[in-house]
Amino acid sequence: MKKIIALLFLFQLQFIVAQNGTEPVLLTDMLKIKTVNNVSLSPDAKLAAFTVTSIEEDDKSKIDYKYKTHIYTVSTTGKGAPKQLTYGTDSATRPVWSPDGKTIAFSRVVGEKMQIFLLSMEGGEAKQITKFRYGAANPKWSPDGNSILFSASIPLKDLVRDSILNPAKSIPTWKMEKPGFEKNEHVSASTAKPNPNGSLSEIRAFLERNADDQKALVLNKLNFQSETNLSSDINFNHFFEVSIGNNTEPKEITKGFYSLSTADYTPDGKQIILSGDVDEVENADRSQETEIFMVDANGSNFKLLLGEAGKRFSGATVSNSGKWIVFLASTTSFVTIPTLSLMPIDGTAKEIVTIPFDRNISDLTWSKDDKFLYFTAQMNGGNVLHKLNIATKKIEVLSSVDAGITSFDVNNNTLVFSKTQVSNPSELYLADANGKKEQKSSNFNDWVLSKKLSFPTKKTFTNEQGMTVEYWVMPPSNFKTDQKYPLLLEIHGGPSAMWGPGEASMWHEYQYFCSKGYGVVYSNPRGSGGYGLDFLKANINDWGTGPSSDVLTALDKTVAEGWADKSKLFITGGSYAGYLTAWIISHDNRFKAACAQRGVYDLNTFFGEGNAWRLVPNYFGGYPWEPKVKEILARESPINYVQNITTPFIIFHGGNDRRTGFIQAEMLFRSLKVLDRPVEFVVHPGATHEITRNGDNRQRMDQMLRTYEFFQRTLEK
Repeated sequence: MKKIIALLFLFQLQFIVAQNGTEPVLLTDMLKIKTVNNVSLSPDAKLAAFTVTSIEEDDKSKIDYKYKTHIYTVSTTGKGAPKQLTYGTDSATRPVWSPDGKTIAFSRVVGEKMQIFLLSMEGGEAKQITKFRYGAANPKWSPDGNSILFSASIPLKDLVRDSILNPAKSIPTWKMEKPGFEKNEHVSASTAKPNPNGSLSEIRAFLERNADDQKALVLNKLNFQSETNLSSDINFNHFFEVSIGNNTEPKEITKGFYSLSTADYTPDGKQIILSGDVDEVENADRSQETEIFMVDANGSNFKLLLGEAGKRFSGATVSNSGKWIVFLASTTSFVTIPTLSLMPIDGTAKEIVTIPFDRNISDLTWSKDDKFLYFTAQMNGGNVLHKLNIATKKIEVLSSVDAGITSFDVNNNTLVFSKTQVSNPSELYLADANGKKEQKSSNFNDWVLSKKLSFPTKKTFTNEQGMTVEYWVMPPSNFKTDQKYPLLLEIHGGPSAMWGPGEASMWHEYQYFCSKGYGVVYSNPRGSGGYGLDFLKANINDWGTGPSSDVLTALDKTVAEGWADKSKLFITGGSYAGYLTAWIISHDNRFKAACAQRGVYDLNTFFGEGNAWRLVPNYFGGYPWEPKVKEILARESPINYVQNITTPFIIFHGGNDRRTGFIQAEMLFRSLKVLDRPVEFVVHPGATHEITRNGDNRQRMDQMLRTYEFFQRTLEK
């Protein structure tokens, strides 16, 4: 038995060495990464459609780069390479098969609006079937293949004035919260001509035109920040159906001053199951509940199936037999894990069956025979594929925690999925319906075979609360036992995110620093997702001290291995991790240098300037003006310890980052400058909170390279 184990170990070691090349991972290698997504199996399961997003040179500038997404197909026999179906400068995404498998519907931007196209599998050019003024997204075929359901986002002003969608010129029944107008009369279409010297109605028309021409931004919304700007817009997401082949205008399925997020036909095509928010009493900007509804396919007989005060019901998906609806249910709190639930389609709340599973679930997908429900869940460092047996209510794990299943589809005995792992950032794979007989079906990122990669080792410790904390250690790519190396502590954001070998967004950054001679250690401290509800809630009222203890313990244990240079420790993180980086260096001076990206540094200010402001009441139990909460926010805000920061510090923030807001970064920088501390502040104009994941590629490279250069600058002293 010992011989067998030893041979297996040697085989695994040889495999790792064999697939590991000799070239270092370069900064510009981030431009080579191609991402597989949107996997969809044909009805006969003989072909899989999917998208590939690549980064290419911008036609207008050879030093800039843009993202392009195109659709491919591949045979599920495992024979033959993927075939590209769409080309050109315009991206194509979200492919879905017609019921007969002869046509793929997909989305493409036309004139700044998403529209639906059809592509015949017999060849020829793609045909645009919608030219809807509000755009058309998320196509879904009707069961008979004669129509396509899609969603469109409609601004309040347009919905009020639209004679087709709102022939009665109705206005919202819930209060619009504009002071002085109790009955929302200000949103009604007015015939008054703009005149600054005219009657009150003409003055209002003049002011309204100024707002329309963006000479003034008038805010009455609670949620007045988008991801990039201040916004006064209120939009409503509705579903429409367009017939194939007769050039008719789309037919509205849902209507009114509310939003619906998902839609799914019943198998007979007679009804549609919807998830979303329909509230005729509470302002749409305040309502956090979501419900599940049913409507006839012609838009009539709209009725509530599930809804409850303080609850969110989402992701409703109909089984292939039409017997079951599966959905997720949770409270409106951010710090929660939705429960997986089943209900007969003609049943009631009393007949709901809840499946115990203490992880966040996504991508609910039925097997063709309704015997199984497939889904992914973040857990222990990976995005893991699972299969629920409907009869026994038992859940089977189909993939490893060391990889991330980013998209999948299943039909008959065929499973197709995209996967990220340390050895390859993204490829397409085939397997049977149990996840067995896996084989790689694409080679989009085989350039990594020539690269000298660093493979993480997973380790654990128990913190003072008795919780098991997982962390991963990545040695420098050219590690030698007789040398000492700089060590970089990487921290994740969220705070409820989760990192591990199955995390695609950090693949390049980790490998880049390891290629530059740094070791990397990262962990999932208390408050991370992927470890259950108790672990998720363990940082409530404690964003600083507890999580800091966890990430620093991971660092200490890595240093104790003996290969890291204690005088060359570095720390970095973005969003909540920008917060935690600032917190740590204001309480600990061990680091040679620190980098905080798009962080939160003053929780009072964050409450006002960030569109993620609800994190404050959800994590700290109330609002800044409440005495007890005020005390907690002061205690938990890194800005209040700024005088203790002496570590050389580089701060990054996107010029259009409204998720966390940017005033706090300016506050932190100015405070450190007044204190004459070693600090540098880098703003990337136009960048949002997503800069490192899908932002401008020159800015992505700039941020990583500036971080490395800043660290190296401190090492040269």
